[in-house]
Amino acid sequence: MSSGEIKIYRLAEVEQHKDRSSTWIVINNSVYDVTSFLEEHPGGEEVLLEKAGGDSTEDFEDVGHSTDARELMEKYKIGELHEEDRFAEKSKEKTTTEESKSSCSIF
Repeated sequence: MSSGEIKIYRLAEVEQHKDRSSTWIVINNSVYDVTSFLEEHPGGEEVLLEKAGGDSTEDFEDVGHSTDARELMEKYKIGELHEEDRFAEKSKEKTTTEESKSSCSIF
């Protein structure tokens, strides 16, 4: 990705890239094309292919990747997920809606 230029992707577009020929993943709402990294991934290509076309944030964070791994990610970053498709935002909205429903009392 050239500096200063951030491409925005919709989730529907990311979801189309979920096989060996084109493997995209989302981590912390950033979109990565990891196709060329499949064979190099220390955890094996299956790990990446399993989450291809979707959000890998939780799995990525649970593993506890090193600073070096996080720096290497930048090489594969191709853009950001569109605001309306962001995973954290959707989770927050759902939680807020559920909380407001459960805090309503019936008289």
